[in-house]
Amino acid sequence: MNRITRRWFGPEIVYFSVILFVVEFVRGAALVSFLPVFGQKTLGLNFDVIGIAITAHYLTDTALKMGIGYLLDRFSVRFVVHTGLLASLAGIALLQFAYSPWLFIAAAALYGVGISPIWIVCLTKVTEGQRATQMGYLYTIWLAGLGIGPIICNVIVDHNIEACYYLLLGLSLLCWLMSLFISNKRNSSVAAIPLRQQFAILGERLRHMKLLLPGMILQTAGAGMLVPILPSFAENHLGMSGAQYSLLLLAGGVCTGAALMPFGKLSDKLGGKKWFLVIGFIFIGLSLYMIAMEPPLVLSMLLAGLLGLSYSALLPAWNALLANYVPPQQAGLGWGIFSTVEGIGGMIGPVIGGVMAASFGEPSVVLYSAILYGLIGFFYIWFPFRDFQSS
Repeated sequence: MNRITRRWFGPEIVYFSVILFVVEFVRGAALVSFLPVFGQKTLGLNFDVIGIAITAHYLTDTALKMGIGYLLDRFSVRFVVHTGLLASLAGIALLQFAYSPWLFIAAAALYGVGISPIWIVCLTKVTEGQRATQMGYLYTIWLAGLGIGPIICNVIVDHNIEACYYLLLGLSLLCWLMSLFISNKRNSSVAAIPLRQQFAILGERLRHMKLLLPGMILQTAGAGMLVPILPSFAENHLGMSGAQYSLLLLAGGVCTGAALMPFGKLSDKLGGKKWFLVIGFIFIGLSLYMIAMEPPLVLSMLLAGLLGLSYSALLPAWNALLANYVPPQQAGLGWGIFSTVEGIGGMIGPVIGGVMAASFGEPSVVLYSAILYGLIGFFYIWFPFRDFQSS
């Protein structure tokens, strides 16, 4: 096992992935479970304030990814990650004093600032020969943290919300302390190129990858459209209880997490990414289309599993492909910009989904999201890219 681990990853990326897991554990627990309950029951805040606070978190996280990338190309990884996790710790610590709406929103936004660096750092550590495999590994860690955090937090919140807060605070402190052991050396291959010139280099890369841009934005927008309506759609149109809806999410999450690394290794072995993307997008669309037809419970569970498998086929190949367009000497800035572009879809998707559900009903959102994913898949069939020639 140790030999396999060294061959695939190396100690540095494994250490960063441990920090990433704890960071995403706290994020999932805080945003999905803790903040809504703590804001309403402990601080007495209205739901609109809580919603704005969560939006503020995602806005700062997405907006600052590009700036974090620039810092990573100019300062040591330890400095950037350590400073970011200190901001994250400060955001969690500030929550206990956030009885006024503006302070609660500011704390959530500050927490978003602190989370930005670690994901970008993990992406910059991915090696050329094992891109899809390592991407699959990192996304497995990311999904595991986001999924396990809310489950544990929900159990603790039911018994003692204060204990949950101190758990999140303690884990945030642990991440900050772990960042002290990150190497303080800068990558010797990083050139001190002016920011304007770096943007020119990345602009040239974006022109080369312009046919990927629709997928970068639309795939996250399609997923974001579903966020506001999924619980009510499951209850009102699939006839699911809360426990059954949790099983639906679990079915999709388990299939995604279990298949990410195998599909990543298969993508590396076969050498091509195009058909993993095409099949992934099309089967996501087919799964959502069939779910929009309001199938019975057992079929819904199977479709959720198929959705997870399709996503796991798509994700490692997609991010390994994006890595081909990141300038080697500006990796931090490159991944920051690409993550920001993808984040645009994640921010506009929930708004579109909410408006569409209010106007046309919840099933229409699932249906149009399915059509969107299918169109992306068929779009890429007819547009071969330079990096797909081996497919």
